[in-house]
Amino acid sequence: MVIGYLQDSRPLFVTEERRAEVMSELTKHLIVAILKFLEDQRQNGGLSEDATESLEVAGQCLESAYGVDLLESSTLAKYPLPDDLLGIFQAGLDAKKRTKRGPPASVADKEAADKLKVEGNNFMKQEKITEAVECYSRAIELDNNNAVYYCNRAAAYNKLNNFHQAVSDCDTAIDIDPKYSKAFNRRGLAQMALHQYKEAKSSFAQALDLEPQNEGYKASLEQAEHKLQEVLQSGDMGAGLNLGGLDFTSMLSNPALMNMATNMMSIPHIQQMMANVMSNTGGAGAEGGSAIGSLLQAGQQLAQQMQETNPELVEQLRRQMQADGSGPDPKPDGSEGNS
Repeated sequence: MVIGYLQDSRPLFVTEERRAEVMSELTKHLIVAILKFLEDQRQNGGLSEDATESLEVAGQCLESAYGVDLLESSTLAKYPLPDDLLGIFQAGLDAKKRTKRGPPASVADKEAADKLKVEGNNFMKQEKITEAVECYSRAIELDNNNAVYYCNRAAAYNKLNNFHQAVSDCDTAIDIDPKYSKAFNRRGLAQMALHQYKEAKSSFAQALDLEPQNEGYKASLEQAEHKLQEVLQSGDMGAGLNLGGLDFTSMLSNPALMNMATNMMSIPHIQQMMANVMSNTGGAGAEGGSAIGSLLQAGQQLAQQMQETNPELVEQLRRQMQADGSGPDPKPDGSEGNS
């Protein structure tokens, strides 16, 4: 069986026994890494006494099954670990993400993509947002391993009130460059517009960790914390419910929307839908999940009916609420030293 090649490209043949021996040693190397990880978790993982004892038992079982002993000095000498298991695992995940995005772009494609980015930035300055999105998207087609292109497109999506897509682009940018503070901040702005204050707080905190002196990030984090505190103090469980970017609490205080909802409640199939929800919410225990599911389904159908009945009002509400907490989005990368 061929399992490799020599330097002069001649195939290297080995027996099945030798292959099994090599695989056995590799397996033991992995087991040693797992045992070291379990030991580190026992010592520094902050786990409960029961959890720590469970890890100890798990380690003993692995040692017995694979014939290794972590306490023997020869074990770590024979199976050295260049990094802790979590580091190795993270490196593997990063490599897989890079492979999924495809091979690196050619020099020519990178140059063309960068020109498209500059063109997109110019469109952003001219408030031609749709054209900017097209430029950034074409740049990504040429070079999808550049975090700046995704982050810039997220800025454009924010201006178009397409906050979910902005979050997605920021996630991709962060996957490519986990130290890209602007992507964390821009994701937080989109999450604020979606009234996802807990998630926005986390995004702003991560941005600030990367740039501790950035006053803009500090202000954004404080605003997210303030909004989250308001929600917690109000005790309003609907404060975090979003229907296509609309805040449920603000919706209830809008006279035009409430008038439309009242008219909709006179529609027979809407009445039947709400009756079904009310009959489900009377249950308890195991029925609770069914009631919640029915309520969410009703909310989705109601939102769809609202969109079909009066899309202009829904869009107006979305734009009004987008201003609450989103703040100005920073300029796209290009002249700020991040490209």
